[in-house]
Amino acid sequence: MENLYNELIKIYGDVGKWWPGTPEEIFVTAILTQNTNWKNVEKALKNIYKLTNPHDILKDLHKLSKEEIAKLIKPAGFFNIKADRLKNLLNFLAHYNFEVEKLKKYETYDLRKELLNIKGIGKETADSILLYALNKPILVVDTYTKRILERMYGIKENDYEKVQSIFHESYPRKTKLFQQLHGLIVEHAKAVCRKKPLCNQCKLSQKCFFKSS
Repeated sequence: MENLYNELIKIYGDVGKWWPGTPEEIFVTAILTQNTNWKNVEKALKNIYKLTNPHDILKDLHKLSKEEIAKLIKPAGFFNIKADRLKNLLNFLAHYNFEVEKLKKYETYDLRKELLNIKGIGKETADSILLYALNKPILVVDTYTKRILERMYGIKENDYEKVQSIFHESYPRKTKLFQQLHGLIVEHAKAVCRKKPLCNQCKLSQKCFFKSS
């Protein structure tokens, strides 16, 4: 497991922070990206900027009604549900006066607990916000993470915290490392380790449990 990062970076290179945007944008896109692709997120974000200031996106969005937000984010799909979730998140941020830098000073798991108490915010979304918007050293677990874990190492585990702990125990708790590792896992899963894997194109196939089974 501890070699996965080095193996993937040899193939895909430095992916950097991976999740694009300012911290303020990431709070928004963490909701918008649920059950859709990034192109649709970008369309919704483009609509949002027609009515908001790029430097005050969170505060400006908070002033809008759920109906107004839903109309703006329609390209991202499930727009009424996402408008509710986004509004709930914005109400939470309002308690901190939308000061993202202030939030970064709080302890990771205290913030995580607060985020998970927001209706519509699950573990993956909360950890995406923590890792990419607030630069907290916590690995995001998604479908791709579980897929790589099962195929490459023969570990079938659906429990979010258990999967996360496997990675946390294998790597030093460093924000940049977890940002890159998560990004690399997603890149690998999309490129070759798909639902129907392209094992003949995978440079890690000889080291993969799935290939040798």
